Amino acid sequence: VQLVESGGGLVQPGGSLRLSCAASGFTFSRYVMSWYRQAPEKERELVAGISNSGGDINYADSMKGRFTISRDNGKNTVYLQMNSLQPDDTAVYYCNARTLKRDYWGQGTQVTVSS
Repeated sequence: VQLVESGGGLVQPGGSLRLSCAASGFTFSRYVMSWYRQAPEKERELVAGISNSGGDINYADSMKGRFTISRDNGKNTVYLQMNSLQPDDTAVYYCNARTLKRDYWGQGTQVTVSS
């Protein structure tokens, strides 16, 4: 099982990034996919989640209207489009795949928002 995040980096306030998470080793279309983030000295928090079919999506309140989660079951990939980024969005962003019996995590990708 592998979840490989990419797309992180350094961006100025107000900028955008698109994260990707490529999955392998399991049946991607059966899993709820989520993005979490963890800032220094803070607990890991949910950013957004998307159901296995993509029909149900939820966001943390602070991300609504700025972030968009999507998935492509044909490519076994989940995305996070992040707009209007602010310094408080600086964190390591993690991809998560879960069912009732399984829970997988990626290694994370660093997002730094700074001028």
